[in-house]
Parts: sequence; structure tokens; C-alpha cells
Amino acid sequence: MIGNRRQFLAAAAALPFAQALAGAADEDKRKRLGVVQYSYALRLAADRAAGKTGFNDPLAFVEHCRELGAGGVQTAIGLRDKDYLAKLRKKVEDNGMDLEGTIRLPKDRMDLDRFTAETRAARDAGAKVLRTVLMGGRRYEQFTSIEDFRAAADRAEKSVKLAEPVVAKHDMLLAIENHKDYRTGELLALLKRLDSRNVGVCVDTGNSIALLEDPLEVVRQLAPRAFTVHLKDMAVAEYEDGFLLAEVPLGEGFLDLPKMVRLLREARPDIRFNLEMITRDPLRVPCLSDKYWATAANVSGRTLARTLALVRKHKQALPHISGRSQKEQLAMEEENVRKSLVYARKHLEL
Repeated sequence: MIGNRRQFLAAAAALPFAQALAGAADEDKRKRLGVVQYSYALRLAADRAAGKTGFNDPLAFVEHCRELGAGGVQTAIGLRDKDYLAKLRKKVEDNGMDLEGTIRLPKDRMDLDRFTAETRAARDAGAKVLRTVLMGGRRYEQFTSIEDFRAAADRAEKSVKLAEPVVAKHDMLLAIENHKDYRTGELLALLKRLDSRNVGVCVDTGNSIALLEDPLEVVRQLAPRAFTVHLKDMAVAEYEDGFLLAEVPLGEGFLDLPKMVRLLREARPDIRFNLEMITRDPLRVPCLSDKYWATAANVSGRTLARTLALVRKHKQALPHISGRSQKEQLAMEEENVRKSLVYARKHLEL
């Protein structure tokens, strides 16, 4: 009796999600929102800690996203044998989904063979886009001087120049994310120097707020060079050294998502959108500290004032995961993804 009651309650809780996606099987999944692997960062870490493959296996991740009704995935494919890549490609294609890869740029010529092999594997699995980043960390946390940042930027540019002929040869698109490292003008200047049809942008709709950039203007400027999108919503609040920045389920933050989607579709009608909803404690953006400005000397006081005004206008209570059990954190992560997919279907035609 108790078991039946629990099953009934679980089914009832899942009903709104199922209803919101009703009829999705009859539509083209490629028009629907995909899911970025990092939306399950907690689950990925838990699987690794338990010695399980879990969502670190692209096949398992694709299956989970298929069950959610997502239109595709963006995930690390890595090095796989031919049989595995054939299975992955078939699973994606049979379900009308889309596959994008995530890849690390070659550090130097010694690392070029690894990059080439991973590019070839992604192509054989059916991916056409590879998302990457120029720097692994946040600019204002990673560097203490503009000289250090410029040296890292020089290394990053050399890495992209090594990668470009490889992706061009394999007819792949390399999408560089605005990753709290380069400001928009710096990223566009790099792309202009590269002058390659195979290197463009993975537009993240929220990251550049951390660099005091207006999120809608970032999308407007990057849209013409976009190959793919990390769609997210953001919430903010003040703290003593600046502001807090948190990803929240789509529709629960302050970003003008309908307008962002429209701008991207107008510039790139066939652009793919992927949900990146990272469930974690809010990030600290210490824009009132000396260290923050070590690599931001060219940013004006007016820009800082505009950003702080935006924070005060839109401040809200922010979600936290610290203090919660692992089970609660994983449940929160899953719910955030599901909420976002429902919102995208109802309000963004994704």
C-alpha cells in the first residue's frame, strides 16, 4: 500500500514536466534546446568519486537527455574506438538529436596529435561543432597583473592557430566560449586576426557579466560569429567586495532571454541552443577590489557604475548548495535542468 502511494506521488510530481513536453516526439528535436554536460557537474563529480562512468559516458548522457526530451547534447567525446563512435552517432541520429563536442585546445605542437585525434573522433561521432575555451580560469581570479594576462593570451592565440588547420581539414567548427576571460572586443579582435571560417564563438549569455559587460550587448556583438550557444539565466546580489553571480533556471533570473534568442536567430538562423545550468553556490565577482582591476585598467568607471546599478535593480535571493546533502544537491541539479527545459518549450520555442 505504501509502495503504491509512493509510486503515485512520484508519477504525479513528474506529470507537469511530461505534460509540458507532450507532443515533442512529433517535432524536430533539432529545434529544441540541447543540454551541456556541465549542467550535470555535480552528477559527473559524484559518478567519478564513486568510480562509476555514469554521465561521463556520452552514450549514457545522450540517453538521459533523450528521456528529458532535449534536442541534443554538448559533451566531451574524447578518444573512442570506431565501434563506440558508430554507436554514439547512430543513437543521436536515430533520435533526431544533435551532437556537439567539447575539446581542449592544443597546448603546443607536442599536444597536436591528441587534439587531432579528438577532433577526428568527434567528427566520426557526427559532431560538427567543437566548443572550447581560451583560458581555464576566470581572468580576475587567475592573474595579478596585465603582463601575466597578456602572456597567457599570447599562448592561447598560438594554441588556436595550431588548432585552426586541424578543424579546417576535418570540416569542423571550433566555437570559442566567452568564458570570463576575454572581453567581447578582445575576442572579436582575435577572430579578426585569425580570419578563419572554421573558428567562431560559443555565445554564453551570462558569463560576461562578470567582466562588467552588458549581457544583451554581448549577445548582439557576438551573434554574427556564433556557431553555438550556452543558454542560461542569471541572478545577482550585492556583497561587500562587489556582487554575487548565480545561474538559475531559465525564466527565474533577469536576462531578456526572448530577445537574446531572437538576436541570435536573426544573425544565425540555424544556430543550436544548449542549456548550461550549473547548480552551485553563487560566484563572487570582486569588482571593488584592487586585484580585480589588475587586468581591467581599460574598463571605465562608468561601466562599473552601470553594472552595479544593474545589480541593485535586479538583486534577488540567490540559491546555495553548500550545507545540503549530496542527495539534495543532485535532486536540485536535476530539477533545475527540467525546469529550464519546460520554460524553453513554453516561452522560447526551443
